[in-house]
Amino acid sequence: MSKLRLPKMAFAMFALCVGAAIASPANTIFTSLVSFDVSNGSNPYYASLIQGADGSLYGTTAYGGASEQNCYGNTCGTIFKITPAGILTTLYKFDFADGGYPEAGLVQTTNGNFYGTAAVGGSSGYGTIFKITPAGRLTTVYEFQNSTDGGNPLGALVQARNGILYGTTSYGGGNPCACGTVFKVTLAGTLTTLHAFVGGGTEGNYPEAGLVQGTDGNFYGTTANGGANGYGTIFKITPAGTLTTLHNFDGTDGANPWAGLVQGTDGNLYGTTTYGGTSSGCGAFGCGTVFKITPAGTLTTLHNFDGTDGDNPLGGLAQATNGTFYGTTSGDGANNWGTVFIITTAGTLTTLHNFDGTDGGNPLGGLAQATNGTFYGTTYAGGTNGYGTVFSLSVGLGPFVETLPISGKVGAKVIILGTDLTGATSVRFHGTAAKFKVVSKSEIKTTVPSGATTGYVTVTTAKGTLKSNVVFRLRK
Repeated sequence: MSKLRLPKMAFAMFALCVGAAIASPANTIFTSLVSFDVSNGSNPYYASLIQGADGSLYGTTAYGGASEQNCYGNTCGTIFKITPAGILTTLYKFDFADGGYPEAGLVQTTNGNFYGTAAVGGSSGYGTIFKITPAGRLTTVYEFQNSTDGGNPLGALVQARNGILYGTTSYGGGNPCACGTVFKVTLAGTLTTLHAFVGGGTEGNYPEAGLVQGTDGNFYGTTANGGANGYGTIFKITPAGTLTTLHNFDGTDGANPWAGLVQGTDGNLYGTTTYGGTSSGCGAFGCGTVFKITPAGTLTTLHNFDGTDGDNPLGGLAQATNGTFYGTTSGDGANNWGTVFIITTAGTLTTLHNFDGTDGGNPLGGLAQATNGTFYGTTYAGGTNGYGTVFSLSVGLGPFVETLPISGKVGAKVIILGTDLTGATSVRFHGTAAKFKVVSKSEIKTTVPSGATTGYVTVTTAKGTLKSNVVFRLRK
């Protein structure tokens, strides 16, 4: 059984214990778009791609880029964009002074810029928060100092309803165990530590993933270690910083959740654990699980991986427009290089693709569904040069639109992302007409109209009516 082959990280982190129609594999079309070659980046890590306002996909690689080896003997990583057709442009190459090892994906904020985290680098070496324009101009927004404010951020940021960014650091924070933090940071770079994990009791420690803001306004996340049983936790934290542990993993129901959560349309939270579960197919540590948990903390294991269907999922899940969830496993499967899978909310799992090394291998990040209906993702290894790939996976789902942000008050500015928006004749918020401007075939600018209520946003074009992938929530 092939296990994931990852390089040793240069900084000391911690030791881990070790109802919808479902797509048919026969209906999927897998395409390798790009093989990284070091000069244009290498080894994308936990990063999931995101779609920008220009219709391209944006992401990071943990290594590669510059020819100099400034990051503890390694290259420092890149930021790139790639068109749906596979044309890749390297936007930025890190050099440690401005950060290094960007392991997480990006978030595009309402000001049009992208924000992200670098796991190392900056003046102290403990990582940075950065801003980058779509044209590739990077600015360091914040440099972590470790002992006081945390260090080594590995998860992506999320822009909350109040416009502020929220995230985690996997290390540091001032407590004796240096167990990581939850923080908020303004777009201008003013950072506030909301919580420093203490590493004892049921709290958990070492959050590797980012947060998700629930419909209740609270944030939800995972810790990779610690808790009552040492196998990690799921927690809730208010915008003011009050943390509640919702679940302590015990090994049989999963262990070591490295990925973050996603809130489904049913209001439950869904995620994966990298290890644990009830299968013995992967040795003592277990193959990992897929789970759902209510906001109140009731957890249900939906699937136990057994190796034949993949093992050790490190990426999170993505809920598609058909209501089912899509994800990846980092190893095993038919060819021992990992898989892409689909799973229903009831727990029926189907493997859609088995990587074989030549088309990529060991996908560490999750998938992103672009507004053309196709999924896009990355692999850490494999491909033509062995340094990872970008791929697409079509499962026959149609196009849709996406709003940025996904909630707002009457009069708030909203960007609508799509694929073929030229000639749009109508924009409606749950049936209420809104004034709008078509900026390009992939972008419409609008405002929330008076009389709008919570519901889907629709855009009418010559080819038909497109519906938003999630409900737009009206705020008072």
